[in-house]
Amino acid sequence: MEKIKIHHLNCVEIQSPMDLRAIGHCLLLEAKNRLIMIDTGIGLADIQNPIERIGKEAIEMVGYRFDESQTAIRQIEKLGLDPSKVTDCIISHLDNDHIGGLPDFPNATVHVGLEEYINFNSGNPRYLQTPLLHNPKIVTYGPSESNWYGLESRPINVGSIGLSFIPLFGHSHGHCGIAIDLDSSSLFYVADAYYLREELKDDTHPVCKLAENRADNNELRIATLNNIRQFVAQNPEIKVFGYHDINEFNQFSINL
Repeated sequence: MEKIKIHHLNCVEIQSPMDLRAIGHCLLLEAKNRLIMIDTGIGLADIQNPIERIGKEAIEMVGYRFDESQTAIRQIEKLGLDPSKVTDCIISHLDNDHIGGLPDFPNATVHVGLEEYINFNSGNPRYLQTPLLHNPKIVTYGPSESNWYGLESRPINVGSIGLSFIPLFGHSHGHCGIAIDLDSSSLFYVADAYYLREELKDDTHPVCKLAENRADNNELRIATLNNIRQFVAQNPEIKVFGYHDINEFNQFSINL
């Protein structure tokens, strides 16, 4: 298995209308001769032309706060790495706050679940088309008989790096988490399967209503939450984390 170094990047800043702070916890995988992004946050074009790219209504509804230094491309540069070496972007789902940065890596192959890409092209109003207008190479991953700790897994074709899509449907029709298998441990990035980890313990938390309203299929979203609860209980050695939770991000920033 190819050795990688993981950088945890906050590529989104949100102050929601509910007065809750949220972030965008992206991963940069540094391999010997290339870089891989897991989700991208919002990008330079979003920062420079937010009304045109995202729209005033969406900006106000989400509560975006824009800072160019927070984009993945600027953070990669700050790390002393070359953004042109981003060869692949692994995408949990195609909401703009997860893929707005894709145009900053125009030569990268985009990897996404098949159901999600179909959903994106179905006219579902949740999606903005702008992040894919640069026509990147897109590779999709459909149902698989592979298994990862009891969950369906879809191995991602990025060489010898151990990455797999894990279907976690509900938030969107094709929403997936990403399993990362390292030499001596594994990580499970669950993206927007929950907004805040508190949802695993408190289904009356105010953010649960927001999650319900944003779900393509709320029954599936709840089933996915239950599966994650079970996974966490059965696999305490595996670090599980989502996209928006600042407390989870801070733990990785301190401990890894």
